[in-house]
Amino acid sequence: MNANLPQPLPAGDAPEPPRSDRGRVMRAFNLSLAFVLVLVAVFTAQGHFDWRPWAVAPLETAGLLGILGAPLLHGSVQHLGANAAALLILGTLAGSVYPKATLRAIPLLWIGSGLGAWLLGDIGSRHLGASGITHGLMFLVFVLGLLRRDRPAIAAGLIAFLFYGSMLITILPHEPGVSWQSHMGGAFAGIISALLFRLSDPMAARKRYSWEEEEDDDELQAPRDGDLEPPSPTRVPVLWQPRQGQDFVVLPFRPRDQPGPHE
Repeated sequence: MNANLPQPLPAGDAPEPPRSDRGRVMRAFNLSLAFVLVLVAVFTAQGHFDWRPWAVAPLETAGLLGILGAPLLHGSVQHLGANAAALLILGTLAGSVYPKATLRAIPLLWIGSGLGAWLLGDIGSRHLGASGITHGLMFLVFVLGLLRRDRPAIAAGLIAFLFYGSMLITILPHEPGVSWQSHMGGAFAGIISALLFRLSDPMAARKRYSWEEEEDDDELQAPRDGDLEPPSPTRVPVLWQPRQGQDFVVLPFRPRDQPGPHE
């Protein structure tokens, strides 16, 4: 393969026109910030309406409405602040590295976190908050790093694990009053989304080094398949030469400090 030819992209959507990394990060940050502002607005209005029908009520038909509304509701300022910080960091990270995959995954993360709470939660409880979506984003970025294994994917996965690696534990029961069920549902949806949308965004071009180009040039010059033939005798190092009446004779090697016959 000629190193100068463009390398094919993996199957998926056609790549977008080149855009600066800074622009992609700012766009993802602005979208994440807009969602956080929506959460703040809804939390401010919670004192003026009955929000309980919009929370997830496990195994109740009426509680299915909470799958749509629960991620917008929060029980306290601390609850809202923790989810807002996670959404800003993980949303910016996922949206800047995987803009198309993240956009397609958000509905699955939203529904998955609600379904996890509805199926696994205790009867009579109420589940609310965006923590299921934050867990889904972390698992989405982490699993995409394992699947794609290019430099941006690996870097994003490491950053997500550095900040929120503890989410690997919080998908299990660990603290009373914390909806681990929505965490598990969001994490499961994040894994499924990573498998479904791993090729939605084109792979980053891999840097090629000079030694790789030299190897490609050598492969182009090398004989192919059945065209193999031995090299010229003058290019083969000879350690012995046959002589008439003898099978072989060992050639002596002179010391380096002694000049040869033609020197």
